[in-house]
Amino acid sequence: IAMVFQDPAQALNPYLSIGAQLGRIVARHDLAHGRAARNRVIEFLERVGLPDAPRQVRAYPHELSGGMRQRVMIASALLCEPDLLIADEPTTALDVTVQAQVLDLLEELRENTALLLITHDLGVVAGRCERMVVLEKGRLVEQGPTRDIFAAPSHAHTKALLHAAPRVDAGGASPVRAGDTVLAIEGAEVRYPVGGSDTLTAVRGVDLDVRTGETVAVVGESGSGKSSLVRGALGLVPPTVGRVVLCGDELPPDLDDRNLDARRGMQLVFQDPAASLNPQMRVIDIVSEPLVVHEPKTSAAARRERAAAVLAMTGLDAEFHRRFPHELSGGQAQRVAIARALVLEPQVLVCDESVAALDGTVREQVLKLLRKIQHDSGLAIVFITHDLAVARSLSHRVAVMYLGAVVEQAATEALFDRPRHPYTRALLSAIPVPDPDHPGGMASVSGEIPSALTPPSGCAFHPRCPHAEPRCRSETPAAREMADSRVRCHFAEDV
Repeated sequence: IAMVFQDPAQALNPYLSIGAQLGRIVARHDLAHGRAARNRVIEFLERVGLPDAPRQVRAYPHELSGGMRQRVMIASALLCEPDLLIADEPTTALDVTVQAQVLDLLEELRENTALLLITHDLGVVAGRCERMVVLEKGRLVEQGPTRDIFAAPSHAHTKALLHAAPRVDAGGASPVRAGDTVLAIEGAEVRYPVGGSDTLTAVRGVDLDVRTGETVAVVGESGSGKSSLVRGALGLVPPTVGRVVLCGDELPPDLDDRNLDARRGMQLVFQDPAASLNPQMRVIDIVSEPLVVHEPKTSAAARRERAAAVLAMTGLDAEFHRRFPHELSGGQAQRVAIARALVLEPQVLVCDESVAALDGTVREQVLKLLRKIQHDSGLAIVFITHDLAVARSLSHRVAVMYLGAVVEQAATEALFDRPRHPYTRALLSAIPVPDPDHPGGMASVSGEIPSALTPPSGCAFHPRCPHAEPRCRSETPAAREMADSRVRCHFAEDV
């Protein structure tokens, strides 16, 4: 029996090279020694599709991408040729394209190994599993052939899970009559120093606007520049080029130079509430703390009253006020993080992968909460995600980023019904659908996003693009307006 863990960054030893770690497994089970052990490690790394395996055995975990680390984990589990491979959420932390590649790999390995897949992604279950078992609070509540359970679930918990599963093939957010532009990002570039005089350009000439009552999703793989873009807008990482305009006023690039009104106008909800909430503070104090900074003359009683009202709006009543973060579930903790951001009544709420770590039913509860708050207040939302199914269910417009640039931007329904860029199409085809008859989740592009330190010439997507022509390698495509989208592709009409 062998096991693949959820987070390879935690499971792999950071002090040992990949070859040394896997070599220890071979030696411990007395499978081979010396050069023969090294050759066996390289053989299995090549079997799982790790590029340039003879060189990668000398690399350390931090030098590999998330997808490459997970391939190493799978290789380590297969070294002893187990009869059963247990994969515990093996793709939860991966981008949708890398997830499809890893799942394809696990599918190939099943010829000689039984696979027990633990996951909360019903799209993965629909496309990859013949049988499924449903657990609730430690109890087995339903089991049977996957197709039968999806067609006619018998337990209430199974029905709730299937209902909450986001579907990329379902309709999107309700139409909205958006108001005036509340946030405009114009020609933004964000660069990071990387030693000496070198810089890494994480965001390249991005234009993006958000209007009152509108949700704009920014999607793309890790390394595409999504988080750097919003951190630049927030002033956490000052843009080196371009400008940020909030409610008609141009903001200084650096957060330290912005006044309190500008700071409270945009608030951020982080991905992991366990890391962003102070473990030593109670819920009511966490939510009221921003008022101490922005409204110092307000009395403590008034601040607590305001915080209690916002917590009630997010579905947390007085019984939660005195709790500490560790006494909350994941969904409750994320509600506290949302309440903390809303207590200042911002014009723009930025959600950076804010539901990525949540299970299906809890994720749907948080998304429903965001929709209600927006409907009631006209809040503008920028939603950063790599999950296009979630983006479709929540957003009114979508901006697709690749290696620092927006390669396609369109109204949600137009983008999902008629993607114009090959990268957008690849993302959509890789999304698993919770339907055994139409599971999706197929890898249509290989490899991973290249390093921003050494970006490809011409169109940045051309090394992975199935439609690439010689022109794509030498000429960077300009953004151009089409009937229903704004796209950067030389051959958008043909995609």
